[in-house]
Amino acid sequence: MRLPSWLSQHLAALRAVLVFTVLLGLLYPLALVAAGRLPGLDGRADGSLLTVDGRTVGSSLIGQSFTDADGNPIPRYFQSRPSAAGDGYDPTATAAGNLGPESVVDTLSADPADSTSSLLTQVCARSKAVGELDGVDGRRPYCTPDGVGAVLAVFRADGLTGRITRVVSVNQAAPATPFVTTWQGVPVEAAQPGHDYVAEGGIVTPVRGDAPARPAVPADAVTASGSGLDPHISPAYARRQVARVARERGADPAAVRRLVAEHTTGRALGFMGEPGVNVLELNLALDEAFPAR
Repeated sequence: MRLPSWLSQHLAALRAVLVFTVLLGLLYPLALVAAGRLPGLDGRADGSLLTVDGRTVGSSLIGQSFTDADGNPIPRYFQSRPSAAGDGYDPTATAAGNLGPESVVDTLSADPADSTSSLLTQVCARSKAVGELDGVDGRRPYCTPDGVGAVLAVFRADGLTGRITRVVSVNQAAPATPFVTTWQGVPVEAAQPGHDYVAEGGIVTPVRGDAPARPAVPADAVTASGSGLDPHISPAYARRQVARVARERGADPAAVRRLVAEHTTGRALGFMGEPGVNVLELNLALDEAFPAR
């Protein structure tokens, strides 16, 4: 007896689903698990985990923060770069901040939960904090002394032209003192939360200020990686932290610098990417060589 064509088609589709379920949903994953158990690959398959006294402390492939319960940096440890993955280095929420160079105006609200910081203000705040932590000049171009983006909304009589009628420091909420007193002879006022000065006709005007052209705080200390999980920092950022870490541990700075050099990796295949320092591996070496006092 010949089956109806519609039934034959459904049976063929069902057989294909069953076959591919077994092949791709069972055999293929089991084959990959078996390959991951091969000598030399088993450690990487488990996530390149690092252990101390039998206790897992992290992965060499995923960064982590070295902060206390309040989120403050622990001075005796080298600090990682910022992370936009979840609340920071969350592997289940790997992501970038999706903010670009035009993100310079904050959203100010009377409710802090509704306020958002622009990329510029995030960079300014981080640079100021790193400067204070490591005892260096944390100033950057286009940043105010209090660590927000130095941006004005300039209002003109005829929209884009004409005399200036009003100037607002858009990232400094009243009653803050504006980072400049006047702009082209017009008094500068602090922003009022809840106002969109750009939508109201203000011309966005970043102000460079007198910060050095080459900031003392490296770029990777103030920006997150694309994945938010990068376990490395630049050698420049690691060197910037040497004096603090050595002081906190009562160690010779030269010895700490040698540890940094030992944990600095070169470019992939000799030409791709940039040299990096694995922060977790470096901090574990620090704990072994110079236990915290």
